Amino acid sequence: MIYSRALFNLIPVGLRVVAIQGVKASLYVAMNGEGYLYSSDVFTPECKFKESVFENYYVIYSSTLYRQQESGRAWFLGLNKEGQIMKGNRVKKTKPSSHFVPKPIEVCMYREPSLHEIGEKQGRSRKSSGTPTMNGGKVVNQDST
Repeated sequence: MIYSRALFNLIPVGLRVVAIQGVKASLYVAMNGEGYLYSSDVFTPECKFKESVFENYYVIYSSTLYRQQESGRAWFLGLNKEGQIMKGNRVKKTKPSSHFVPKPIEVCMYREPSLHEIGEKQGRSRKSSGTPTMNGGKVVNQDST
């Protein structure tokens, strides 16, 4: 059995819904309408995944947008034995290829990625909520000058 380890930020964006962001590249994991995973530098609806704890205490992630048309079965994130990503509509929730073990390394407060902030202008100032946010894997404050 091959185990792979990668660092990702799991950012809550709804009730049992997370965005998955790589620590090094700060790119989001996303799934398109064909079930393929890709990386996105901006947060989009395709970056949202439902997080479910399975019976064996592993965590599974399914697309919030896409599923099988006929059966309604969810599309899951999965890795094959070689560590390569699998097409979401080929991954079954009962198979080990879709089971992940999140290990908290550091707990941080994240500001939820927003679809409304994509075109936000830099000249606007925002009041600080006192909550640090993540920017490229580094905690930053929201203090306005």
